[in-house]
Amino acid sequence: MTREDFEAALLLAGEGRCREGIGRLGEKSVHAVLKYAYEPHPENHEIPLGGYVADILGEDGVIEVQSRDLWKLAPKLRAFLPVCRVTVVCPLAASEWILRTDPDTGETARRKSPKRARPFDILPALSPAPIRELLLHPRLRLRVVMLEVERQDIAKPGARRRQRLDRWPLAFLGEIRLDRPEDYRVLVPEMGPGPFTAAEFGRAAGRPLADARAALLPLIELGLVSRAGKRGKYNLYILSDPKEEFSWNAPC
Repeated sequence: MTREDFEAALLLAGEGRCREGIGRLGEKSVHAVLKYAYEPHPENHEIPLGGYVADILGEDGVIEVQSRDLWKLAPKLRAFLPVCRVTVVCPLAASEWILRTDPDTGETARRKSPKRARPFDILPALSPAPIRELLLHPRLRLRVVMLEVERQDIAKPGARRRQRLDRWPLAFLGEIRLDRPEDYRVLVPEMGPGPFTAAEFGRAAGRPLADARAALLPLIELGLVSRAGKRGKYNLYILSDPKEEFSWNAPC
């Protein structure tokens, strides 16, 4: 996807919302915009296949846009992968604005969120077994799309709880293409040649221990990280040799 594709998709998705309201499947704005960015022709959207509905079905196979809970895609992927290539598009908010509206007065306040997603964050999302076990399938590809977004909340000023209405993508910041196991190396922080603990891995990535532990699971599945014994009570891991050859069958 290019910046031009994204900007054209903003217009197409806006026009589609005017025609169809919230959309036939109740999709949110990020999902709708990315669907148009990867396939501008709506006749190729929401196509029945294998007992499911594909977001996009075209000459290059199926494209699925999934913002969260990637493991929920596993049943669809198991139905689609035997018959065609499948590309999973995973948007991450590298920059987020929060637009909060008071439902009583209609006043809005806009502020920058301190949360910033990084490409590394796709790894914990791939840790659940249903999706992790599919990562080595030669027909499966991932696209990590980094976005600037505006999150629309509704709440009274000072209220602790708020309702999230939608997120609208403001800018396309980049795309990471993950087609083969070695492509996932770009997500791994610099660790040096020796073994490391999950805590050390998390510190290098700037992420909590729970996220680091989860991120190691898909990397082990992909053959990029191996278990390397223990240091006291802590498990050790080591990165595989970048020069190591992967056994990989080209998709049909």
